[in-house]
Amino acid sequence: MSASLRVAAAHRPLDLGGRIVTAEVVTDVAELTLDGTAIVVNTGMRDAWVGADPRKPLPPLHSAQLTDVPIGAADSLVVLRTSEDAAERVSEIATEPGWHLLGDLLGDDLDVTGGIPFDPATPLWKGPQADLGRMDLAPAQLLRETAEASPPVPFEVRVNLWFAPAGTDCFIHNAHDFIEVHTQVLGTGRMQKFARQDQATRYEDQVMSPGWTTPHPFCATRPDGSFHYPWHQYRADTDCVWLAVEYHRVTEPTTTEESR
Repeated sequence: MSASLRVAAAHRPLDLGGRIVTAEVVTDVAELTLDGTAIVVNTGMRDAWVGADPRKPLPPLHSAQLTDVPIGAADSLVVLRTSEDAAERVSEIATEPGWHLLGDLLGDDLDVTGGIPFDPATPLWKGPQADLGRMDLAPAQLLRETAEASPPVPFEVRVNLWFAPAGTDCFIHNAHDFIEVHTQVLGTGRMQKFARQDQATRYEDQVMSPGWTTPHPFCATRPDGSFHYPWHQYRADTDCVWLAVEYHRVTEPTTTEESR
């Protein structure tokens, strides 16, 4: 999948680890035209408009695989392209610069799931993370908990790629301190929900093919501003690469006047 951009916007490349999948972020879009095919993820908080006839929105936290089409009026888009031979080389992405087995990254800190500790032998690799910058959003509205307007608060937006080989259950967990969605880039996988940290309690499957983003974040807000997730995991049906988009609440440090 290859494409070039003609843009009336600010754009910069993202280092997500190697050449099998390349990416850039495009912000303050007045007009963007894709030449060729790319996966476009709307990481902003207003609709992006796909200029085919009839003109239709690409809502926030949604994505599509688009070809030779204009896009207008967007806050923030991530544009992903794959090399022509990517489908035959999916597993090679884990050998590219900046990629690490998640168990190696965690080391002895395996209590990250909210329950049974993560199994470091799980064949799950994480690519380098890139910052998209700050964005103001109202979590309760974004998560469809209320239709009432509330003051937006700042979040930092971060993205990274993941890889897992065919047949991998990427470990059931429910502990995150951010809002996340996932976009399929290569292969076929699924996001799954569970009643407990137990494979036998699965109650929802969202099958994902390239260009698909989980349509709504899985989490809900807590009174203290943190996020409550159901037990969930990613499962790779084939060798898979997917994008995680994370929204981290900005906590400004408290400043005190220094004594003189």
